[in-house]
Amino acid sequence: MAYITLSKANSIIKAALAKGAETGMRPLSVAVLDAGGHLKAFQKQDGSSMLRFEIAFGKAYGALAIGAGSRTVEKFAKDRPHFMEGLVASSGGNVIPVAGGVLVKNAKGEVIGAVGISGDTSDNDETAAIAGVEAAGFVADGGQG
Repeated sequence: MAYITLSKANSIIKAALAKGAETGMRPLSVAVLDAGGHLKAFQKQDGSSMLRFEIAFGKAYGALAIGAGSRTVEKFAKDRPHFMEGLVASSGGNVIPVAGGVLVKNAKGEVIGAVGISGDTSDNDETAAIAGVEAAGFVADGGQG
């Protein structure tokens, strides 16, 4: 079975934070989850505000919950609010329905985890997440379309 290693999770975080620095993003918080929704690694840059862990985790968790990047989760929140209310409730409030959470897939297209980032705009959070996933040698699925 495919899975994401701690080493690769840390590589994703390092590359995502580098992308944020390179493009002048505000301080980021990055959560990497395994395919079962368990936290694999997390880092919060100095100056990142409170609740960033919960938001980053929720973006990644939501992506795993529906099997698509959190941009799709955000679309569901707009198009199907009753579904989203149920999803958030059934997850114990762990789903955050905004862009910035991407699925991590291996070369075979298997979902091996997800990355959630919070700290800048949702679009920038997603950009950093995709950069991190790709730099670690995986395929990112943010639900872009």
